[in-house]
Amino acid sequence: MRLLVLGGTQFLSRAVASEAVRRGHDVVCANRGQSGTVPSGVSAVRWDRDDPAPDQLTDGDPYDAVVDVARTPSHVRRALAALPDAHWVFVSTISVYADDADPAGPGQGRLRDAIAEDRDPMASVEDYGGMKVACEQLVLATDPKAAVVRPGLIVGPGDPSGRFAYWARRSASTGEVLAPGDPRDLVQVIDVRDLAAWVVTLAEDRAGGTYDAVGPAQPIADLLGEALPDADLVWVDQAFLEAEGVEPWSGPDSIPLWLPRPAYDGMLAHDATPALAAGLQPRPVGATTRETRAWLDADPAARITGITTEQEADLLARWRAR
Repeated sequence: MRLLVLGGTQFLSRAVASEAVRRGHDVVCANRGQSGTVPSGVSAVRWDRDDPAPDQLTDGDPYDAVVDVARTPSHVRRALAALPDAHWVFVSTISVYADDADPAGPGQGRLRDAIAEDRDPMASVEDYGGMKVACEQLVLATDPKAAVVRPGLIVGPGDPSGRFAYWARRSASTGEVLAPGDPRDLVQVIDVRDLAAWVVTLAEDRAGGTYDAVGPAQPIADLLGEALPDADLVWVDQAFLEAEGVEPWSGPDSIPLWLPRPAYDGMLAHDATPALAAGLQPRPVGATTRETRAWLDADPAARITGITTEQEADLLARWRAR
């Protein structure tokens, strides 16, 4: 297969390119060349997607498939216009869903209004999700047999968000670790390598359909128990964390994976069954945790977001004294 990966230098798109090369495919990555290097064995084409596609991209043998992770509608339009005959695998997001309390998936979950013009995707989840809706529509209008995958929280080695790294850093803990919220709250993650492998398979098979690209939902107590097998988890409820000014999800004052309930009951509880039936094979959370910890140990510059261990200890002391 001749595969074009739009990107290829960071996290998921890089993992896709690497997996495709490992399987023996002819892989080309098109990017600006400013965010890192492509994997060994990959051909690189320079393309700033604010500009028309370069001749180097469209000359030569046609591509069998294209993998695109774009979030800007104009970028998707240009790529589709340049490569209308390839099979498309578009990586979207569960942020296309308008109701974070509802876990309903493709065909059932209500989508955000499409935003067809380019906006700053970091400005708000509404802008990010709405542009992704528009990108999905553009892809499916050009290639009705395209595959659209909507990941939730992607984790694993190389994660630039630092969210799961928060827990991987604590994975060898033997003392008390603050566990946020209700132990029954559902959460789900997907390892970047498992998602990349499935994306390559969808491209190989020229498979179509729209899927929530998520691992099985499980109580956060089970996930943290597997990720931190020797820790003494101390469950601290939502009301206390909110009163102490702890932020959810990500950021320096946050506890990652924790989301306020019931407002976010559905965000990390989507149905993984259709994706699993279509070939997604998630590895155990414990394996992802160990391998993420190894990456953190090998790369001191790796990002970790969330409260510090000193802040955590202070919170636990306040929790006991309440």
